[in-house]
Amino acid sequence: MAATFGTPVAAVLLAIELLLFEYRARSIIPVALAASAATAVRLFVISTAPAFRMPPIAEPSWTALAAYIAVGAVIGLIAVGITKAVYAIEDAFERLPIHNMWWPALGAIVVGVAGYCDPRDLGVGYEQIEAILSGNILGWSLVLLVLLKFAAWSIYLGSGTSGGTLAPLFIIGGGLGALAGGAVAVMVPSLGISIPVAGLVGMAAMFAGASHTLLASVVFAFEDTRQPLGLLPLLAGCSAAYLVSVLLMRTSIMTEKMSRRGNALPTAYTVDALSMVFVKDVMTREVETLNADDHVESVCARFSDELSVMRHQGFPVVDDAAQLVGVVTRRDIQRPGVQSGTRLRALIQRTPVVTRPENTLREAADHMVREHVGRLPVVAGNDRRVIGIISRSDLLAAHAHRLAATQVMTKSKSEPQSMSRRGEPGL
Repeated sequence: MAATFGTPVAAVLLAIELLLFEYRARSIIPVALAASAATAVRLFVISTAPAFRMPPIAEPSWTALAAYIAVGAVIGLIAVGITKAVYAIEDAFERLPIHNMWWPALGAIVVGVAGYCDPRDLGVGYEQIEAILSGNILGWSLVLLVLLKFAAWSIYLGSGTSGGTLAPLFIIGGGLGALAGGAVAVMVPSLGISIPVAGLVGMAAMFAGASHTLLASVVFAFEDTRQPLGLLPLLAGCSAAYLVSVLLMRTSIMTEKMSRRGNALPTAYTVDALSMVFVKDVMTREVETLNADDHVESVCARFSDELSVMRHQGFPVVDDAAQLVGVVTRRDIQRPGVQSGTRLRALIQRTPVVTRPENTLREAADHMVREHVGRLPVVAGNDRRVIGIISRSDLLAAHAHRLAATQVMTKSKSEPQSMSRRGEPGL
């Protein structure tokens, strides 16, 4: 993207929103360096001009912004339909009673027919994008371009042939946006909507809705045209498209294939729930402890007492000064070969692994994994006095509030499908 369109910032945002889902130096820096290098080569070899030229944009009124939001919402709905249509066509090819070696030939026939009807549908289509953004294509000519481009692109891509998504989505989205803007301008001229701006919003909104990359879509359209007054309409329209799309479609046109293969994919930026809760907030404060000098026989008698409140599997062992000595489990005490007169002190096999009340649950969970333990006594400061205990069940219970606040997402399909490559900005 950076080398083709000269949009380094959008390229970085696309990588983050589509693949990485984290704003961390280890992710941003390598991608940013690669995008910068690619853009530098483009500036040296091709040009410093924007990829798509369009007339200057006037500052939009609040009524125009409302119209751009409506256009973006409609484009977002269409983006969902286009994504589902592409994969429905791919599924239809899977059901054809012919060998898959013939599928690309069938797709090529459709492309040939579309190109015969309208030669503008052949090739990458950058000229058509610039014409849409300049307002040079309107009316039925634009309708024909959009319909034939969608038919040729979706069927050719669904046939399993390698193809891109960027340019076709820009042409379809930009054309639909310009058509919607033209219709609104005719019916309600007082709104002050601009057809080129509506085309720009439609282009970016289609990509935002289909790929679920809000920020990348906004910045990409800005870097492509370098029209600063278009940022506000872009942000408004793309946000509406993105909202509609994520409500109706969990995956994007880029990730649906991986989802169908059963891969777990991140769909949003999330905060680790365990890193937001402290040990002191969930630990069990009324801790049952055992004395290090108790005999196994007496402890087993307490275990067998029906009225005993000892319902845990592991217990901190303390000395006469109430200082932590270690932890023993029921299995340690009741395993074969342990003499009834053995003191608990003799069953302790390692230095106690502890946590502190000011630690987060993420730190406690990581500590449990590193030390291969299922519970951690909680001690305060340098004192070895036990003030609580935290177990794996406490860690799981900490997710209750997050689960209650999160809407259950639709389970993704996992049946195997054929793989088609998407990414190049071609047909």
